Amino acid sequence: MKITEVKLRKLTGTMETKGPLWEDRLVQPIDIYPEYRQRGTAGWTQQKDPNHYTIVAHFVEIKTDEGVTGIGGPITDIHAYIIAKTIAPIILGKDPLATELIWDQVHRLMVHGRQGESMMAFSAVDCALWDLKGRYYKTPVYKLLGGPTRSEVPAYSSMLGWNVTDMGLVRERALAAKAQGYTAQKWFFRYGPMSGVEGMKKNVALAKTVREAIGDEDAMMLDCWQSWNYPYAIAAAEMLREYRPYWLEEIAMPDRIDTYAEIRAKIGIPLSGAEHEYTRWGFKRFIDAKALDFLQPDIYWAGGLSEVLKIAHYATVHDLITIPHGHSSPAGIHFSLAQSPIHTPYQEYLVKWNDVHQHFLKNPVKPVNGMITSNELPGLGMDLDPAKIEKEEEVKV
Repeated sequence: MKITEVKLRKLTGTMETKGPLWEDRLVQPIDIYPEYRQRGTAGWTQQKDPNHYTIVAHFVEIKTDEGVTGIGGPITDIHAYIIAKTIAPIILGKDPLATELIWDQVHRLMVHGRQGESMMAFSAVDCALWDLKGRYYKTPVYKLLGGPTRSEVPAYSSMLGWNVTDMGLVRERALAAKAQGYTAQKWFFRYGPMSGVEGMKKNVALAKTVREAIGDEDAMMLDCWQSWNYPYAIAAAEMLREYRPYWLEEIAMPDRIDTYAEIRAKIGIPLSGAEHEYTRWGFKRFIDAKALDFLQPDIYWAGGLSEVLKIAHYATVHDLITIPHGHSSPAGIHFSLAQSPIHTPYQEYLVKWNDVHQHFLKNPVKPVNGMITSNELPGLGMDLDPAKIEKEEEVKV
């Protein structure tokens, strides 16, 4: 079997919403500058009107001479361009089942693509190849990975995009997620070092409100999104400790590995992170520095399913936990089902992002009573729903 075509489809559709999709944004590293710190959700929203959200997404389809096709995505126009101009010429004519060969050859040829946008583009291609492999063998991918280790995986509800400054709304949303069966929730801080003591107190108020809403038994994760530094983290952790965070996430930018290690040694709260890191070599730096308790590679960023499996295997040698970043749920559930429950106890479910990223899928992955299961479709279950596509263009290779 040979790869005969790499097709890139640009799809446009509309998702119904109950009011604006993005109510608030999280703190960001750029917020050290006041003109950015004061900015709201500008740049996030594609709101057509208060109840309709426009979605534009690219998907890659890898076609073969035996009629088997694999689908990866959604990706951005930048990733589509990289696939069209750089990756497609490498993989055309290759055996699509030889995923290790393809990964190694692309990695060695794209010497300037080992991180960032290029690796994100290749991650989508790798996932498309796994989707194709499962379809070829007529089985869900997790069975090809040695799974299942269980029939379902607990999800934690990742609350990105909800209001995080109105404590009445925070309590309401936390209680609603608990009522849906989630036994763990992650909330996102709005403030960082340049917002001073007042901002820190507001961050603490968020943690206090969530803890009081969900009770003592449920897990509460808190995300700093790369935006804190050492002195701020030390001071904030002292105030947050009584609310027992399951972890503090991405406490600094990903290249500040020494900062992670120093904070982890000091605060007594577990640290998670590295969703913005790439490949096994990037994660090795965090592991060797004893900088994290939880690793969070993104399957659609860090090198695809092939590479995240390697990252997770290396993590188990050090008895670390791997819970991939959660916007790629169709690939994520196949990864999770094939892992030891002690090393992957949860799967992240970014609620709003999953509505966006799975909009065009015929069979989106959604938790039921706080648990995620496989839809048992061949491959990764990436069939697209023609009814959701309002407009389509092809990006030419």
